[in-house]
Amino acid sequence: MSTQLDGLPVAVIGAGPVGLAAAAHLAERGISFTVLEAGDGPATAVRQWGHVRIFSPWRFDIDSAAARLLGDAGWVRPDDDRLPTGAQLVADYLQPLADLPAVKSRIRYGARVVAVTRLGLDRLRTAGRETTPFLIRLADGEDILARAVVDASGTWGVPNVLGASGIPAHGETGAQAFLEPALPDVLGADRRRFAGKRVLVIGAGYSAANTLISLAELAEQAPGTKVTWAIRAAGPGHSYGGGTADALPARGALGTVLREHVEAGRIELITGFAADSLTPRPGGGIEVSDGVRTVVADRIVSATGFRPDHGIAAELRLDLDPIMGATRALAPLIDPNEHSCGTVPPHGVDELAHPESGYYAIGAKSYGRAPTFLLATGYEQARSVVAALAGDWTAARDVQLDLPETGVCNSNPILEDDTVAGGGGCCGTPAVAEPAARGLATGVGGGLLAAPLTPISVSSGTDGPAGGCCS
Repeated sequence: MSTQLDGLPVAVIGAGPVGLAAAAHLAERGISFTVLEAGDGPATAVRQWGHVRIFSPWRFDIDSAAARLLGDAGWVRPDDDRLPTGAQLVADYLQPLADLPAVKSRIRYGARVVAVTRLGLDRLRTAGRETTPFLIRLADGEDILARAVVDASGTWGVPNVLGASGIPAHGETGAQAFLEPALPDVLGADRRRFAGKRVLVIGAGYSAANTLISLAELAEQAPGTKVTWAIRAAGPGHSYGGGTADALPARGALGTVLREHVEAGRIELITGFAADSLTPRPGGGIEVSDGVRTVVADRIVSATGFRPDHGIAAELRLDLDPIMGATRALAPLIDPNEHSCGTVPPHGVDELAHPESGYYAIGAKSYGRAPTFLLATGYEQARSVVAALAGDWTAARDVQLDLPETGVCNSNPILEDDTVAGGGGCCGTPAVAEPAARGLATGVGGGLLAAPLTPISVSSGTDGPAGGCCS
């Protein structure tokens, strides 16, 4: 192909926090770019959990280049020590960033990417590959050419399944009418779907804890609301944390509140449970079985985490770790068996590079299945990658990231007063307010099983071994 790369823009997929950070760095360096966002506004995924307060304070939630561009436009920076909700993150930072003239004119909303390849080349063709433009196909059939692709599309739209062994449980695909995604607004917009219902929450991370605490509060307000919590582990110790001995008081308080609800009987806990089958009942509700025990529910909240979808890049040459789904260079640095979000080493363009020159996945998608991602990490990824695209390899490889060590990636502390400053999580001073939480615990001690589950016997085609995602 004779088409030249010079003059073509860099394509950024996704207008979430990390995608917009990449846009800010590209704008600051004077590099032409286009942001392709599937939603009708910036930070579509964040808006879906806008009711949740994140664990890291503002100082870790704002990208440096974005702050400079916004500051030049007269933006007033939020208090660095306060903890924003998702809605506040959008309203006070991401929407103003997306509305800057240098960024707004480069964002295309309603532009869903369905494939990324090389113009005229499939994955097998080598000759001239590095000088051939990327071809990005949108859902409406439009093709866009780019000189490089920065995929910051995230993982929010690809939740893990409920079923054992990492595949859907029997009947799960046909039971979507009973399933709720992670972090429903139980006490707000979604209240009617839960009030007076039998609700099963599957998952042992902090997003599950957040939902369980809200459901326990709803049960006190709405008679007939029954809350059941199912986990794969033999006990809830991971979720309860260290209580008053926890190095992060907010995390300890979360576990304390959750334990109190369980011990008081407001939440029924079922341990060693791996969903094997989902069967709607003729009289209403749905049965969830692990092959031995059965739970009857009206709503099931899937708090089992997320995974990346690399399908849009199937015709690119990717070098993915077979376990983590991240690049092979990055995978050992983020392995949740070894690292929490705060112990992930600094990394940048070299660890994010694929054999496909000019293609980078950054943000949550870059982490594959590891639940250890932080916004601050994604911002540093964006800075490093954009520096490399600008040819500034010294800056690209000067990767710096300083995060306190902890096993919590984010959470939702409930503050008595929204004006009270707070901190905590992997990114700040420990908060002292009573929390509900969002996110997954990380490391073996915070969500991954330390030992495999004991398989159940297989007696028919509808039964299967224990396991699955409700760890």
